[in-house]
Amino acid sequence: MKIILPFLGKTKEQYLGAGIDDYAGRLRHFAQLDLPVLKEKKNGAKEDTARQQTEEAQILLGSVPQSAKVVALAPTGQQLSSEDLADLLSRWEDQGVREIGFLIGGPTGLAPELVQKADYVLSLSRMTFTHEMARLLVLEQLYRAFSIKAGTGYHK
Repeated sequence: MKIILPFLGKTKEQYLGAGIDDYAGRLRHFAQLDLPVLKEKKNGAKEDTARQQTEEAQILLGSVPQSAKVVALAPTGQQLSSEDLADLLSRWEDQGVREIGFLIGGPTGLAPELVQKADYVLSLSRMTFTHEMARLLVLEQLYRAFSIKAGTGYHK
């Protein structure tokens, strides 16, 4: 299985970058991993938020093959336990899904139309995290889910 997790802009916080690198390395033992860094749109006036989200949605969707299952990370999504995420990934794998794109919005979040078009909407928490922190959390949870699937001791 191939996981695609595009980043809108570079990770600026060094401590988050170190964690991202660590979990990306761990996850690569279980799955192919692609972490493309895409050009982010600059924050404009508040009136421009919808336009910025729409432009970022096009950039994000363009980084994921059309054949991939698209998972949007949004507060309105399903909240899963780590075991449930492992089960979901296993089901998709059994259904022949070969590529999954996990899409995280920029500072203004994901465009509502992208969330509606997604194959699945996942929420990390009801709390709000920075988009850079969400990158680390997604990678850690994916590593944990693949560890559960493989029966390793990480989850305990």
